[in-house]
Amino acid sequence: MIKQLGRQTLMLPSAPSVLSYAAVVGSKEGEGPLKDGFDYISGDSYFGEDSWEKAESHMLRQCFDLACGKAKLSPPELDCVFGGDLLNQCVSSSRAMKETGLVYFGLYGACSTMAESLSLAAAAIDGGFAGCAGALTGSHFCSAERQYRFPLEYGGQRTPSSQWTVTGAGAVLLGRGGAGPRITHLTPGRIVDAGIDDPANMGAAMAPAAFDTLRAHFDDTGRSPGDYDAIFTGDLGSLGHDLLVSLFEAEGIELGIMYLDCGVLIYDLATQKVNAGGSGCGCSASVLCGHILPAMERGVWKRVLFAATGALMSPTSAMQGESIPGICHALVIERED
Repeated sequence: MIKQLGRQTLMLPSAPSVLSYAAVVGSKEGEGPLKDGFDYISGDSYFGEDSWEKAESHMLRQCFDLACGKAKLSPPELDCVFGGDLLNQCVSSSRAMKETGLVYFGLYGACSTMAESLSLAAAAIDGGFAGCAGALTGSHFCSAERQYRFPLEYGGQRTPSSQWTVTGAGAVLLGRGGAGPRITHLTPGRIVDAGIDDPANMGAAMAPAAFDTLRAHFDDTGRSPGDYDAIFTGDLGSLGHDLLVSLFEAEGIELGIMYLDCGVLIYDLATQKVNAGGSGCGCSASVLCGHILPAMERGVWKRVLFAATGALMSPTSAMQGESIPGICHALVIERED
């Protein structure tokens, strides 16, 4: 069976099902508008550990264990896990998974990692290479600040276009059976470089990639924004959100009120002093698992287009003044009547 639609969209005939999901976040995220949807909110940024990097691994493992518990599965019952994070060599996710004994695929898609890991897990199941697979990612504000910007003690000023790295994690388990929701289509993204070289303006760097992937998805499937109950990008923030709307308007396409961004949703931008909103692997991951999927189970939305975005930069490339390419991976999640 030919599963490719158009240039880059894939149809999944078996439509792998979401068996369970979980979201773990920090205290700042627990004060935001989505606080009631998270499985666990930590009041301790260290999560009981002695470093922020260890805290990030602890958070990821806690999130994974919660998802396994909801599905009544022990880790050995999974065939594989796809995961990643923002830290160098993805040490947080690999350390989180090292005691599970599972087949582990480490990924780096920057803030797009939740959609990337979910896409690969769904493709593995649809292709018959796994019966049950996990997707996992997260980020931590303090560890990300230390790696990408300045130590917290430095007290650097943040520009209006900057975003706040979410302390949070999301985990999803997929399988062949179950009531769903189900993943029916994937639109993997291409690297798009708009020439933005300001690390404090990631929304502008990622919005062109989101436009490229979403435009390809609509072209490949013959669908329009109106065919979806909701479209989520993650995480362009307020600036990138408005830029993406403008890019589509220039094409004569209205995204409409169904278009939302995870970086805008997770915080109260008026009161929480996060400037343009949230970012980091944990942003779209925790919004997906703490807001989108629960709402779909309640029947709020039947068909959702989830498109996580990432800025493909490193501290070294940023310091050398290189531009910041963007990436966006999209997938369709549908709930059966």
